[in-house]
Amino acid sequence: MLRNQKGFTLIESLIVLSILLIISSITAFNFKPQYNSTNDKAFISQLKADLYYGQQYAISHQMEVKVFFYEYDYKYSLNSGSNLLVERNHSPKIRVSQGTIPLYFKFNSNGNVDRFGTLFIRTPQKNYRLTVLIGKGRFYVIEE
Repeated sequence: MLRNQKGFTLIESLIVLSILLIISSITAFNFKPQYNSTNDKAFISQLKADLYYGQQYAISHQMEVKVFFYEYDYKYSLNSGSNLLVERNHSPKIRVSQGTIPLYFKFNSNGNVDRFGTLFIRTPQKNYRLTVLIGKGRFYVIEE
């Protein structure tokens, strides 16, 4: 074997591989909290879009749209008469619970709601409050 052969020793290779392993494991652990946060935001965004859809459906079809939240089945649905408009399942880690209104309300044919108050949405990362306002059927979701 030639003495002046260029290359890396076993120890140098092991040091580089261990550094790469440490860096890759640190980045893998940092992605998990971002994934949960993204899931929470996606659920809230989808819920708001579905509620707006239900309200617009009630106005355009001049029919009541009922909104049900199923606390232990981890889903919610929007119904108009016997038609199922939307049914969405969500993660068991997301809990929707009763606040000042029960887990049921409806949009009247003019877009107003029959009940007003708050519902609570609890996720592993954050807590949210869905507030339905009296009058025009407006609602909003805020982070607590």
